Amino acid sequence: MPVLTLNGLGRAFGKVNAVDGVDLRIADGEFVSLLGPSGCGKTTTLRMIAGFIDPTSGTIEVDGKVLSSTKGSLPPEKRGMSMIFQSYAIWPNMTVGQNVAFGLTLRKLPADEIKRRIDNILGVVKMTHLIDRYPAELSGGQQQRVALARAIVVQPSVLLLDEPLSNLDANLREEMRFEIRRLHDEFKITTVYVTHDQAEAMATSDRIAVMNLGKIEQVDDPHTLYTRPRKRFVAGFIGRTNFVSGKRDGGTVRFDGFSVDADRLDGAARSGPELLYSVRPQNLRLSLGAPEGGVIAVAGEVAERTFLGEHWDYVFAVKEGGARLRVSAPAHDVHAAGTKAWLAIDPALMVPID
Repeated sequence: MPVLTLNGLGRAFGKVNAVDGVDLRIADGEFVSLLGPSGCGKTTTLRMIAGFIDPTSGTIEVDGKVLSSTKGSLPPEKRGMSMIFQSYAIWPNMTVGQNVAFGLTLRKLPADEIKRRIDNILGVVKMTHLIDRYPAELSGGQQQRVALARAIVVQPSVLLLDEPLSNLDANLREEMRFEIRRLHDEFKITTVYVTHDQAEAMATSDRIAVMNLGKIEQVDDPHTLYTRPRKRFVAGFIGRTNFVSGKRDGGTVRFDGFSVDADRLDGAARSGPELLYSVRPQNLRLSLGAPEGGVIAVAGEVAERTFLGEHWDYVFAVKEGGARLRVSAPAHDVHAAGTKAWLAIDPALMVPID
């Protein structure tokens, strides 16, 4: 039975629908990220789950019990949830140990139980040696670990995280992504994570709900979301891609600069005459000679190139027509701008877009 269910959830501010008819079922122990650009409604959705904002339509349920509806909402302190904010919100006048103990003290647990839980969680987040430090004496990553420990130690039914890594530098963000996932795997707390960073969502989540303009565009596991996006917004927001549009002409689909048999393209036979496909840059291959092996061979030239350390980012100009396609190639695959070249496209890796 799903532990957290959003049914037609909506929130309007005046005439603006910040959240518009969101349906989402999150299973017990599942880690789900709400991913999208600023203003898409993800934080408003999270704050409604927490009980800070009341919905103007729909309901929020936990284990079948309605927590929020248009008729009223259970206050945040009675929901059994923990929330971690972007600013961490740890008490500056309390030590690490006192911060972690705060929620347990409010629940009036026995002193020995509080000590046992604090010792255990600080060991898990590798902060035992800093138990007597104050927040001002900690790094950003250490403060984030304190916030995680304080949220988890009370054993919440649901853990909510609102862009918790946005204040950290790039290297520390990467480290903390895996730390958050490690803690989830250890405690199996049902988790809702809000972020605009696709790498965070991909590294931490069991499933990702991509939001845009208050609606969920697609919900899937990270691999499916990346390799089989169903809508143009999802394909463009999750990583980089090339969009190629074509028209079916009998048994052939004609794109700008190349053609392919319709039966080699997923969805071409079932769609109307206008077709749109997503092709990831890393699924395209540059070569100096015409490629073989059943791929689509497209003549053209290297129009631009950028070296990004781990790979080259090329812009390939198709010879016939005006198409320009982004190509990601290994660092050793070097081609100068202006080089006449060929592009290999595997039709099996062209993903149809609604």
